[in-house]
Formats: sequence, structure tokens, C-alpha cells
Amino acid sequence: MGHSFKAAAKVLHMVSNSGTKEPDPLGSVLDLHVASLVFGGVPVLGELSLTVKRCETLALVGPSGVGKTSLLRIIAGLENGYRGRCKVSGLVAMVFQEPTLLPWRSLRDNICITTGTAPIDADQALADVGLAGRENDFPSQLSLGQQRRLSLVRAFAVKPDLLLMDEPFVSLDPELVEEMMALFAKLRAAHQVTTILVTHVEDEAKKLASRIVTLGGSPAKVTGDVQNKGAYFQLSASGVTSSKS
Repeated sequence: MGHSFKAAAKVLHMVSNSGTKEPDPLGSVLDLHVASLVFGGVPVLGELSLTVKRCETLALVGPSGVGKTSLLRIIAGLENGYRGRCKVSGLVAMVFQEPTLLPWRSLRDNICITTGTAPIDADQALADVGLAGRENDFPSQLSLGQQRRLSLVRAFAVKPDLLLMDEPFVSLDPELVEEMMALFAKLRAAHQVTTILVTHVEDEAKKLASRIVTLGGSPAKVTGDVQNKGAYFQLSASGVTSSKS
């Protein structure tokens, strides 16, 4: 139960975490400068800067353990032990590597309690990701793929200005990864939310991101920052709504 409460606390933190000011419709959503981040005397992040414009989808890539998640946690406001500054314009939501659901509440409640969404809108959101008719079920009744669908649509229900995603497709088989990427692309196209996606899978970055930033070295710094013209699939109007995952 202790682990579940910690997971719930992380979720509630994210949906209530607002930026430093009202969103600027023409400006940047994120203005970040890290001078350093040290864990146990070991430098993890070196000096780096990152600015993300509204409606960008940025993939943060690099080898495992380089510091991608640490950087995402700084942006999320979950890591304060760094030197530097982080300014976010507007509301932030986050999708963690694990679904971090409320196991003792229904699927509907997992959206309504954490985001303030009305029940009728929560039911529609569930239908949008292939979970129609499952409103009163509990997370333990879902497959891992379905739990990740719930986690993803819950983050979109916040209507954030900045969506952070930390390897949201990890531990899924290739077929379900493709399905989840298509679902994200569909939701992202509908909501036009600025997104930062952490991944170590090159294919995910190329399919989902309009910009790819690479971390490398020790301590980690930005070693690459390129625009990606091949982002996003061409989705049908019906999108991906299968509940088989």
C-alpha cells in the first residue's frame, strides 16, 4: 500500500503543478538552464540549456543512464537538487515509466480525482482510447497496455501546456508499442500540446518528434539538436481505438 500511495502522490503533484505564469500563446513553454546536477558526489548533468517552443514535440535521447530522466524530473519540478533555473509557462502533466494509477479507485475516478475532469468527460476520454464501458473497472483488471492507455489519456485530460513522457512505451511488445505511438500521435494532433518525450529507441523519436535532442558524455550535455521533418503517422479519422492491448 505504501508504494501505491507514493505513486498516487506523484500523480497528484503533476496535475497540480503549474508554471511560473500564465501561458504565452506565442512564446516558449520551457526555458531551462542547468549548471550542474550531482548525485552522491558524482556529476550527472553538466552545463546545458534547453528552450522549447509552443506546440513542439521534442524527443530527448541518449544512452541508458546518461541523465535523461533526471533532466525530465528537473523540468517536472520533482528534482530540486540542481544548480540552474527552470521556467515553465503554464500547466505541466507527466506520464511516468510505470502507469502510477490509483489501484483502489475505478478507471473513471483515476481521471476525475487527479484532474478534476467531469465524469461524462472522463467517460469520453476512456472511449477515445478504447476503454469504453470499462469506467467502473479497476486498474488491476487491465492489461499493461490498457493501463498505459489510461495513464496517457489521464495526462491529456489535465489539458496541460507541457506534457512530459518518460519512456511511456517501455516493457510493451513491438506491436503494442506501434499501437501506443499511433494513439499518442492521434491525441497529440487533437490537443496540440507541447511535449517532451524521453526515449532510448531511435524509431520512437523519429516517428513522434518534430525535434530530437541528444544527451551524451559524463557529466551529460547536449550533443545534438536537430529538426525532424519525418514526424508523425498519417492517421485515419477513426484513429486507433482497439482495446486488445
